[in-house]
Amino acid sequence: MACTFLRRAFSLTAAGTHATPRVAAAFASTSSSSSVVVPLRSPLDHRLLRHLRSEITYLAERRPPHVPPSSFKSFAVEDRPGEQWVRLRASAGGGGEEVKVEATMFDGAAEPVPDDAPLFRRVESLERGPRLHLSLIVEVARGDRVLGFVCSAWPDDLAVRHVLTLAAGGGSSGGRRGGRDFEKLGGEEREAVTKFLKEREVDAELAGFLHDYMANKEKMELLRWLKTVESFLNK
Repeated sequence: MACTFLRRAFSLTAAGTHATPRVAAAFASTSSSSSVVVPLRSPLDHRLLRHLRSEITYLAERRPPHVPPSSFKSFAVEDRPGEQWVRLRASAGGGGEEVKVEATMFDGAAEPVPDDAPLFRRVESLERGPRLHLSLIVEVARGDRVLGFVCSAWPDDLAVRHVLTLAAGGGSSGGRRGGRDFEKLGGEEREAVTKFLKEREVDAELAGFLHDYMANKEKMELLRWLKTVESFLNK
């Protein structure tokens, strides 16, 4: 019956009857594109799109990321969308000294408080929430000497794990000359390393800034990814 209806419509158009140009054009378009397969979205696609848009709206309106800061104290922040790390640079002291800090996104968390721990510790842990962890690589370059430090950054603390001596320009990618486990250093040496970094603003305050920065960056990256998926499904 549909074929009969279409043939009747085209015959009326060809005969110059009262069919309007718009209707005639619609039938002509249907005929000319009859060989083109138009993909239809499945119910699953519709549900996925609905959930995506709901999540995007929630993130964009109720928990929106803010414009990230471009500096912290003497550091300039270098960040690229889509990257899983951020870099900070600063010039400190005389003699052309440069400080570079590279921080990862969240890559771990502290062990939860055991169930048999005292009640006050368990309550304190629940109120504080999970203690997330960032890894830092700090390089302090002066002339042909480069000192490297591998650190753990907690929300309220920065702990040095390793002290490295690097070749000039070698950076974290190569040129290592030697290294020491921070915990195996003597008390005075550990104190000297901590003071050395603190004088260059690599301390607990920097760790707190990076935790806030990465939490915001995580929101931005998630929102960007969700919009990319939505754009793909809309095609």
